[in-house]
Amino acid sequence: MTRYPMFNPQLLQSFVAVCESMSFTRAAERVSLSQSTVSQQVRRLEEMLGKALFERNPHQVQLTEEGSRLLSYARRILALHEEAHDALTGFWRDGVLRLGMPEDFTVPTAGLLAQFSLAEPHLRLDVTSGLSADLYSAYEREELDLVLVKQRRRQPPRAARPEPLLWLDSLAHPAIERAPVPLAVFPLNGLYREELCEALDSLGIRWRVSYASTSLAALVAASAAGLGLTLLPASCRQQGHRVLGAAEGLPEVTGFELALYYRDNAPSATEALAGALAGFCGLQP
Repeated sequence: MTRYPMFNPQLLQSFVAVCESMSFTRAAERVSLSQSTVSQQVRRLEEMLGKALFERNPHQVQLTEEGSRLLSYARRILALHEEAHDALTGFWRDGVLRLGMPEDFTVPTAGLLAQFSLAEPHLRLDVTSGLSADLYSAYEREELDLVLVKQRRRQPPRAARPEPLLWLDSLAHPAIERAPVPLAVFPLNGLYREELCEALDSLGIRWRVSYASTSLAALVAASAAGLGLTLLPASCRQQGHRVLGAAEGLPEVTGFELALYYRDNAPSATEALAGALAGFCGLQP
């Protein structure tokens, strides 16, 4: 018998609904319960854990640090409930394929994934987007079956291609001309951030982080608008960007790749989707 109290999925469902809507009223509508019932369910979770999950005031609801940590687990627990139900009722008789990819590949690959799903009607395809480091960690924990990630070259993936990087600044409002130089970067431990900062340090250029985001699209827009110098894949270059390099004394940064991973015992459907993604992205074994 477990020595820990068990999480009630109904409580977690209400908790996730509040997190995603940031409103007890809208969450109640979403789960078809009264607002007082949703509040009571969240309170029961808080009492069970001995931690406050939300900071409440008359105008807004905000997650506490403990609430943010629980949200990830709650989503995974609810997803496993759904997966178990679907697997045992027989609709998804071919199982579930869990794919992870960076944000900037979700839109371009939507058509390819739709075609795959139509060809595999009894296989449930679950797609997760996020930072490459988080996706690869989830793959190592066996929470994802197939991942497309950007990374420094490491152990040989199934397929890969080099990912050239560019120093991108604003054409209209150059950040490189300011002191200290403002930077637009991923959060700590995010891709390219360490390389960017080390390069500037080696040149004796003073810098400060003026814009940080987990969203690649946000960094692209911020750098083009003049919020900060950045280092991003060449494919991110926009008309509003100015490309910097040797003329400004900035070094070429190499050693990054776009890589595809799946396991040796992967089902044929996983291998088929991996092959389609590799072809679409121009990856080589």
